[in-house]
Amino acid sequence: MSDMTREAMEYDVVIVGAGPAGLSAAIRLKQLDPSREVVVLEKGSEVGAHILSGAVLDPSGLDALIPDWKDKGAPLNVPVKDDNFYMLGEAGKVRIPNFPMPPLMNNHGNYIVSMGNVCRWMAEQAEELGVEIFPGMACSELVYGEDGSVKGVVAGEFGKNADGTQGPSYEPGMELHGKYVFLSEGVRGSLSKEVIAKYNLSDGKDPQKFGLGMKEIWEIDPAKHREGSVTHTMGWPLGGNAGGGSFIYHIENNQVYVGFVVHLNYRNPHVFPYMEFQRFKHHPMVAELLKGGKRVAYGARAISEGGFQSMPKMVAPGVALLGCSVGMVNVPRIKGNHNAMLSGKAAAEAAHAAIEGGRAADELSDYETEVRNGPIGKDLKKVRNVKPIWSKYGLLASLMVGGFDMWCNTLGFSLLGTIKHGKNDAQATEEAAKHKPIDYPKPDGTLSFDRLTNVSFSMTNHEESQPAHLHLTDDSIPMSVNMSKFDEPAQRYCPAGVYEVVDDKFVINFQNCVHCKTCDIKDPSQNITWVTPQGGDGPNYPNM
Repeated sequence: MSDMTREAMEYDVVIVGAGPAGLSAAIRLKQLDPSREVVVLEKGSEVGAHILSGAVLDPSGLDALIPDWKDKGAPLNVPVKDDNFYMLGEAGKVRIPNFPMPPLMNNHGNYIVSMGNVCRWMAEQAEELGVEIFPGMACSELVYGEDGSVKGVVAGEFGKNADGTQGPSYEPGMELHGKYVFLSEGVRGSLSKEVIAKYNLSDGKDPQKFGLGMKEIWEIDPAKHREGSVTHTMGWPLGGNAGGGSFIYHIENNQVYVGFVVHLNYRNPHVFPYMEFQRFKHHPMVAELLKGGKRVAYGARAISEGGFQSMPKMVAPGVALLGCSVGMVNVPRIKGNHNAMLSGKAAAEAAHAAIEGGRAADELSDYETEVRNGPIGKDLKKVRNVKPIWSKYGLLASLMVGGFDMWCNTLGFSLLGTIKHGKNDAQATEEAAKHKPIDYPKPDGTLSFDRLTNVSFSMTNHEESQPAHLHLTDDSIPMSVNMSKFDEPAQRYCPAGVYEVVDDKFVINFQNCVHCKTCDIKDPSQNITWVTPQGGDGPNYPNM
């Protein structure tokens, strides 16, 4: 770029990511001051193309942001009618009663939604207020001011050759500058990761913890469909191999969301999360539901699970981290979208007050205070020990001791204090020699599917002539370290079949990538870095 100058555009606030957090921030900024210049940059081909979530939505975030959302046609059409929890064995199940659970676990008043469609609707609301939204504009770099603050981002760089040089149709992109930059990239975003490292925002905090969530949409026999029904399971097939569980949500049009989450702190590198999901569908309860149906979509993404004690500092000069860039998922509730929306609202209010006061490019400390002490912090603090108890002592301890701790925190006191997470998920991986390989049944093509077939149902596409967006710090490590010590777990932890070992060579099929970020998280050598491909590339989820 030394011989080329990028054009620059100036805004009050530049927002990276058109998810629930970024769009909430944009809407709130315009509500507070219609003259505010706000832009939202989205790497997906359209708003919602890269959104994947369960999702049972707690509407508290929408209530705070757009109180008349029902009148405005928000796509919250399926209220939860019944809540079911099961502990699974290989052939049977035990119902876990609802009555011992703390009130926060109740889904009454919540809605089964497609968060992709919710975000599309939110984008319409934002544009009606005058927000500029540019999809297909991946933000590849941060722009820093002379004082070291974050000044803006580079978006829309296209046309690099596979080796990283500028191709004949190279476009350098533009710099978009703001008084403040909001990063709402979702889990493990590349710019957020850079900001956290540059400004030491995780100092004094627990390591962030993650899960891998995989989801299929099925059209099922109308006779088996129960719109509004919510089911969660734990136990089989994971057993002691990993923490996690499943969800089955009955949405409209005889469709169900079938999902599976595997906590990424598993020790055995032979664990194959995708195949655990496929095996789960052969449980009699699930197989009977799906029999005669057809899968219509597939996708995967990482989930931030560290909770209250893992949230980094959220602000640095000129920049604020929103939503899953911080990690605001309530793990036992399996909900984070409401907190993402509330974080966007809080960041907008802090930026509005700062700009009104003549400030720019400083730390929005009021935003951080509101997140930690307001509704988000209160939501997460009550459940902060469930995940570390589960990780350290297993599922039953999490149900019993974690449930007791949630009750105590709900009643206003804590006997356990705050339990630390310990290692990050990469460090949790043990050497292959300490564990037995796991024999997974071959997919049958009816209920269970191989990865590449399923990836085709994510409508993923990457221009193959561009540089791979999965970078190895050291090309030799996959075979010299990861293969010899860990049987190269990238072959298994990736839910899209990106990584293979072929003829003793490590192969990266970046075209398959669904942007879940699992490799960036779980690689035991921390040798893989996920960055954005050129704009618009990746999955094209219809209504995940």
